[in-house]
Amino acid sequence: MAESFAWGLLAGSSLIIGGLLALHFRMGRRALGLVMAFGAGVLISAVAFELVHEAFETSAGDGGVALGLFAGSAVFFAGDSVIDRLGGGDRKHSGGKQAAGSALAIVLGIVLDGIPESIVLGLTVLESGTVSAALLAAVFLSNLPEAIAATTGLAQAGWAKARILGLWTLVTLVCGLAALAGYGLFDTASPSTVAFVLAFAGGAILTMLADTMMPEAFEHGGKLVGVFTTLGFALAFAISALE
Repeated sequence: MAESFAWGLLAGSSLIIGGLLALHFRMGRRALGLVMAFGAGVLISAVAFELVHEAFETSAGDGGVALGLFAGSAVFFAGDSVIDRLGGGDRKHSGGKQAAGSALAIVLGIVLDGIPESIVLGLTVLESGTVSAALLAAVFLSNLPEAIAATTGLAQAGWAKARILGLWTLVTLVCGLAALAGYGLFDTASPSTVAFVLAFAGGAILTMLADTMMPEAFEHGGKLVGVFTTLGFALAFAISALE
């Protein structure tokens, strides 16, 4: 169990790294958009090959994969809608729109974004005895541009550096705890339940990408984001194929 917690912390630590980079180095909007596109491609590949495909292989063919996908999407959509109404809709915006939002809603929204992928990290440790290298790389790499964009916006919105880094430290800890929960809660789960959880996480992550990360990437990166999304997808696929 301790291993799953450690892997969750490692994956989430890139949020702190991204925050530090954004606070000490200025990144242009176009470059940020392209980095976000790359991270999105990495996550899409992880969803396809590490989550949905694995869920299909694990399931008993009873429709649990489809149900999990739509359930994950619906739950994330509902939670994200509530957080938007509370003032956290622009939590990842790099232009400082967070100033008009609620600090609590921003924190809750960022935590919501990271929980599904962290739970699955713990679940992969439970299933195979070690973490999935492809999924770990996908979560780590995708967290970097998210943190850079959000930190840039939060700084422009007037958040102090210590407050921003405190936020990323808190979210990193939550990621570790979520990975630990993914290991502990499903220790005796049936294959069909595991398949449902994997698909659920996939649906939630895809909805998050389409709702927050990819629009922000295109807004700043333009049409070139398609190329960088493909590059990210290809890298994650290569890591998955080498496992």
